[in-house]
Amino acid sequence: MKSILVTGSAGFIGSNLVMRLLDNEEPISIVGLDNLNDYYDPKLKEYRLSLIETKVKSHSVHNYSFIRGSIADKELINNIFNDNHFDIVVNLAAQAGVRYSIENPDVYIESNILGFYNILEACRHNPVKHLVYASSSSVYGGNKKVPFSVDDKVDNPVSLYAATKKSNELFAHCYSKLYNIPTTGLRFFTVYGPAGRPDMAYFGFTNKLLKGETIQIFNYGNCRRDFTYVDDIVEGVVRVMNKAPQKKIGEDGLPIPPYAIYNIGGGQPENLLDFVQILQEELIRAGVLPQDYDFDSHKELVAMQPGDVPTTYADATALERDFGFTPKISLREGLRKFAEWYKYYYLS
Repeated sequence: MKSILVTGSAGFIGSNLVMRLLDNEEPISIVGLDNLNDYYDPKLKEYRLSLIETKVKSHSVHNYSFIRGSIADKELINNIFNDNHFDIVVNLAAQAGVRYSIENPDVYIESNILGFYNILEACRHNPVKHLVYASSSSVYGGNKKVPFSVDDKVDNPVSLYAATKKSNELFAHCYSKLYNIPTTGLRFFTVYGPAGRPDMAYFGFTNKLLKGETIQIFNYGNCRRDFTYVDDIVEGVVRVMNKAPQKKIGEDGLPIPPYAIYNIGGGQPENLLDFVQILQEELIRAGVLPQDYDFDSHKELVAMQPGDVPTTYADATALERDFGFTPKISLREGLRKFAEWYKYYYLS
C-alpha cells in the first residue's frame, strides 16, 4: 500500500488533494498534517476536514489519519516519519500571502524556512521516493519577460514570501544533490475556487460587496493574473507525484540532482477589471448579490501595493511536455463554482 504524507492538509489545495487521492481505486495510506492556525478563519479549515472525513467513510479501502501540528515542530516531524514509511511527501504547509509577509515576517521564517528544512531532513533520514513541494509564481518577482518560464532567472523577489519560496527551491536542490532525494517544486499561479483562502482577491471582494463596502482594484486595474482553478492545480500535483525525477550518476561519479521545477498555471492572464466583471456576473447569477447591485459605486481604482507585481503569466509547456497536462477550466466556470459554493456555505 502506497503511503503518502500531505502537509497543509486542511488548507485549500491540501484538502482538495487529499479528497482527490481518496478517489484512487488502489488502496493508499494518507497522513494529513496541519496546524489549523488562525491566519484566516479556522472554521473554514474545519469545514474542509469534515469534507475529507465524509469522503473517507465512503472510501473505506484507504487508510487516512489526521495529525494537528506544525512542520516547524522538528520533534513532531521526526516522530511522524519514524512511525510511517512514506513513499511520497507533498509539502503544501506554508505561511501564504504576499502582503501579510511585510508585517509578519517571523511566521514566514518559522513555517516556510525552518518547517521546510525539517521536512527535508526527515526525507534525508527516512528516504522517500519523491518529495513534491509548493513553490509560487511570486518567485518571478518583477520579471518583465512574459510568459514566465522555469528557465528564467528568479533572483529578484519583491516580497519576503517570494524569497522564502525561492529558498525552498534552493534547499531542495541542495538536498537532491547531496542525498539523491527526488524533489519537484511546483510554482502555483493564483489558485482559486470553492472554500478557497479568504485573503485572495475573489473571496475578499465577495465579502466586501456583500457588506456594501468598497473593493480596491490595485494598479488602477492594470494588473493581470494567471488564475488557476484548484481542480487543475490538484490534477497537476497528482500527475507530478507519480513521476519523480530520475536518479542518475554524473561523469564525476556523483549523483546528478534528481530535481525539477514546473509552473502550474492557466496560461491565460486576465485583466483584473475583466476578472471583477465576471465575478460580479456570477455572484448575481448565484443569488449572492441582487440583480440591481450597483457595482460601480463599490469599486475604487488604487495604486500598486508593496510586494505586488503587475503581471503573472505561466509558461506551462514543460508540464504539458512531461505529464501531458495543461490547466483547462475557464475563469467563468471556476468563478461560477465559487459563487455557488459561497451561496451555499454563507447564505443558506
